[in-house]
Amino acid sequence: MGSSSLAVRIGVGVAVVVAAVVAILLVTQRDSGTSAAAPASTAAAAESPSGSGTGAASSAAVVREDSHILGDPADGAVTVVEFLDFECESCLAWYPVIEQLRDRYAGEVRFVARYFPLPSHLNSVNAALAVEAAAQQGRFEDMYIVMFGTQGTWGHSGDSQAPLFRTFAQELGLDLEAYDAAVADPATLARVEKDQADGESLGVQGTPTFFLNGELIQPMGPDDFGMMIDKALAEASA
Repeated sequence: MGSSSLAVRIGVGVAVVVAAVVAILLVTQRDSGTSAAAPASTAAAAESPSGSGTGAASSAAVVREDSHILGDPADGAVTVVEFLDFECESCLAWYPVIEQLRDRYAGEVRFVARYFPLPSHLNSVNAALAVEAAAQQGRFEDMYIVMFGTQGTWGHSGDSQAPLFRTFAQELGLDLEAYDAAVADPATLARVEKDQADGESLGVQGTPTFFLNGELIQPMGPDDFGMMIDKALAEASA
């Protein structure tokens, strides 16, 4: 995936992920723009019908033609969308869960990642710009993996981490001239802000926020998420 130094940084981040996964089973508070690090709930209860765990959303804004799909696009009959912030510790806690679900439902479920940088995180926009710049070279998922794999080394820093993100691009073998141009291009920021605007129009207030086939959902853990997907697959094949 690049140089050994990048692999080391990702390894450090993986240790953080392991600790965060333990937390996902113990707490149910998402990151709503404060310093809270707890994962799990993806929407305020008031936004969901009582007892249902889901809320209706405008499917036109949940997924767009240029939304970034992780791995196999599947057939789109069942789609999971995550509005995320690469500096969000709750998103980091959910990251291995999403990877597990992607493996489990490969070829059956489409997983989409959308940007929702929180203003309380100094480097959330910088991270999104770096990932989007990589996406313009066909390397969205590679940079997505690096960002979560290294969050423990750069997250919640008081300084801009844009230079570090550029080293990630270099170690991934990206064209640095094109990368720099993309990061500086207002159109790249506009692409990030378009995702965020869609999220805001859908009532997204914190990260991670998940949608399943256009419905706002509140999975309480991996098993709960899997059951929701199983139900959606059964309904799609009925």
